[in-house]
Amino acid sequence: MNFGSVQVGALSTQPLILTNSGKSNLTVSQGAITGVGFNLTGPAFPMTLTAGQSATFSVTFSPVTGGGARGAISLLTSTTAVHDRSGKHNSVSSAATNVSLSGTGTTASQTTVTPGNLMANPGSLAFGGVQVGSSQTQSATLTNSAGSSVTIAQATAGGTGFGLSGLNLPVTLAAGQSVTFSVTFSPLSAGNASGSVQVSSDASTPNLTISLAGTGTAQGQLSVNPVSSDFGSVTVGTSKIQSGTLVASGASVTISSASVTDSEFSLGGISFPLTIAAGQSVPFTLTFVPRASGQAAATLAFASNAANAASENLTGTGVAPVQHSVSLSWDTAAEVVGYNVYRASQSGGPYAKINSVIDASTTYTDSSVQAGQNYYYVTTSVSSTGTQSSYSNEIQAAIPSL
Repeated sequence: MNFGSVQVGALSTQPLILTNSGKSNLTVSQGAITGVGFNLTGPAFPMTLTAGQSATFSVTFSPVTGGGARGAISLLTSTTAVHDRSGKHNSVSSAATNVSLSGTGTTASQTTVTPGNLMANPGSLAFGGVQVGSSQTQSATLTNSAGSSVTIAQATAGGTGFGLSGLNLPVTLAAGQSVTFSVTFSPLSAGNASGSVQVSSDASTPNLTISLAGTGTAQGQLSVNPVSSDFGSVTVGTSKIQSGTLVASGASVTISSASVTDSEFSLGGISFPLTIAAGQSVPFTLTFVPRASGQAAATLAFASNAANAASENLTGTGVAPVQHSVSLSWDTAAEVVGYNVYRASQSGGPYAKINSVIDASTTYTDSSVQAGQNYYYVTTSVSSTGTQSSYSNEIQAAIPSL
């Protein structure tokens, strides 16, 4: 049995099958194994195998040192021949069966582990001028350029106004892998600022530094013109528009949003975010649509990176719409029981009757008219027999817009 090469400390197993190929019983009285690292396991000795019967053993090789190893298994067997019908044993024969063993112990080769190499790209970040109250974000990448894996345990950003995000630590990078993160500069005051990102890992260079630099610039001023707007009296359900202007001074101003405290007032003509350069202005419109009678007031406020808060006060009064009506009168006709009144939206008709029952009087008030419309009226007389006359002459009524 040749086990080939087996690493020191490991184990290799092969089966050994012992078969009685004769016609008589075979007795295995003992089995012995020699050789360092070899071992025999299986059925206990002594054992008897009848004709054709087999038994399976396991032979293992577990080298304790490097190099070739040899051994042997010795089995002592005997057979009994039976020659007469009475079962008497006439002869007994004994023999020794040997199995040679060999194998080679090998030792693991020693390999050199090259530590990972962590690199930053870029090696420094320059943010330039950033206005106080604003922020700028740049990205950087950490790469394990070669060697074994690298675990980044910690990364911090130092320096006033600098912050780090996008790193979920600890993180392990195999050779060739990268991770990208963000650094934000939000200056708190005007002037130069410097800092660094410090990265700690188990790379060949355990401490890596990325330098940071930026300049905080002064904030601009934002003004609203006019500072207050009065829309006066506006009929409920109608609208009135006024204009205004936003002006930036000192430095550019970025407006992120605007809000109005009363929904009856609305802002239009501009969209956000909006950046106004220093010395420039942007127009806008304000609309007042009262939903009910009474005075309304609101504040329009702009959110920006300006050094000051910019707002405008808004006022207006909602007034109920005027209820218009048309009063009609006509001459009395002889021998009639009443009159019908007809109305059209254009001269000559078609006309529609607007009184529900015959009116015995010679006057009628139409209260269902709309502001700004023209109406055309005619009347007819009705006799006692129900006969209706032809249309009277047509008159026009022009309804005021207010």
